[in-house]
Amino acid sequence: MAAVPDNRAVARVPEEPTVHRPPTADAEIAEELAAVRPALLPRYAAELPGARAAVLTRLWRALAHEPLPWLSGRVSGADGLALRLADGRTLHGPHADPYATSAYVTSVRLDRERYDDPARLMTALGVPHAPAFAAELAHSVASLALSRAGADHPKEWPVHGGRDWEWEQRVVDGHPYHPNCRSRPGFTVADQLAYAPEHGPVVELGTVPVPADGCLVTGDWPAELRDGDRILVPVHPWQAAHVLGRSYDPWRTARPLMSLRTLAVPGGPHVKTALSARLTSSVRDISVYSVRAAAPLSAFAEDLAARTDGLLHITRTLGAVTAHSPDLAALLRESPEVYAGPGEHVLPVAALATTSLPGSPAWLAAFARLALTVGLRLLDLGVALEAHGQNLLVVLSADGTPQRLVYRDLADIRISPARLTRHGITPPALTGRLITDDDTTLRRKLFGSLVAGALAGAAGSAPALGAALRAALPGLPPGPDLASLREDPLPSKALTLMRLSPDRAGDIWTSLPHPCAAPFPVQS
Repeated sequence: MAAVPDNRAVARVPEEPTVHRPPTADAEIAEELAAVRPALLPRYAAELPGARAAVLTRLWRALAHEPLPWLSGRVSGADGLALRLADGRTLHGPHADPYATSAYVTSVRLDRERYDDPARLMTALGVPHAPAFAAELAHSVASLALSRAGADHPKEWPVHGGRDWEWEQRVVDGHPYHPNCRSRPGFTVADQLAYAPEHGPVVELGTVPVPADGCLVTGDWPAELRDGDRILVPVHPWQAAHVLGRSYDPWRTARPLMSLRTLAVPGGPHVKTALSARLTSSVRDISVYSVRAAAPLSAFAEDLAARTDGLLHITRTLGAVTAHSPDLAALLRESPEVYAGPGEHVLPVAALATTSLPGSPAWLAAFARLALTVGLRLLDLGVALEAHGQNLLVVLSADGTPQRLVYRDLADIRISPARLTRHGITPPALTGRLITDDDTTLRRKLFGSLVAGALAGAAGSAPALGAALRAALPGLPPGPDLASLREDPLPSKALTLMRLSPDRAGDIWTSLPHPCAAPFPVQS
């Protein structure tokens, strides 16, 4: 077995001439950019090769580790990884670190032809639903290059600024492991510049009046969003123009956060809007179920957070409304900033990678210990958080020491009535998809989001993540959930298989090699 170098390796393949690349999304975005922001064109062109490598690295991770039905075998050797296709062809590339965040795959080889473009590779594979996915990959590459073209964020700590939206706009590359990390079909270049957080825009939110008897309202809906017998529903301008097809009344200016559809109102709440566009994987909207559950979930979560000895705060949902349509709805949430004391910063875990903090093994171990202590305690009580890098935030002292955690967005947690009852906690009066007593489902939700997601994204490689876990796990209270985390492969959503399975509803899971296993093969 090969020695274990770091994850910054590049694929070593025979130098074959790359086939001419026909006009695709990168050329289309360049044409639009020339019309709306020509000064960014040189930087955009310079960022395209790196964006291709970043998306190709994410795709190679999926090919190496997801249960794709058209792969018949995987063979690891001293010179890399070979993937055998059911039709007899073979893909060659580097050993795949499933926790790497650097773009270490610059090309792979399908039989004798070299591919440095993920969209061209997917087209060449010719598997079911490949054309649609290839188009998404092409858009992800082009949008990622556009996102990087305008970004210039130093990594030193402490950093200038630190308001909630400032931290969010530092996350330029999107999801660290999804090949569709920046896919935004339906968004023009002008739309991305106007609404995407990494471009730093100010967005004017509007309101649409709806008769109160035609709305479902939960929580404390504010007076400024009422007009007699009408409810004023906050709307995103893109949604008003492209989905609702109607005008709206200007309301408040706001800064878009990482999710793009949630925005921070200065001095006010975070506003989660319905934005019926496909972002990364899914069409985002706000279901009637989410609005109905918002108030009881928020009250339940407040009681739950009180059981963590001050280590966790959960942002309150202030109010929620829907016009009985997922396309016209909104939620108002507390800003996580209310949980930061003087001199402290509160930032999404995904933003940690934009600082120098995770480069310290001691810091990473301390953060992992904090996150796992909270996550496992809540799991034992009966709640599995979807604690990925967007939902989970960390409160840092002025010198960057992790102090506490903040969690936001309860829409996709999982709740176990049996576990809650065992601890003498009354389960919330909820039914539906949030409720399950299945241990596998609960552990997948937490471990897949927190360990294979948030912690892995901060660590940036299997060796770094493994070291942090080896330092953090021994001090945690024993129990069956911890034993599963120690001994079993890590669960992770099979993000590419899900995109290639449009007729299959729900999440599809895969198992990743445990980062504490050694040696972990990554090609030099």
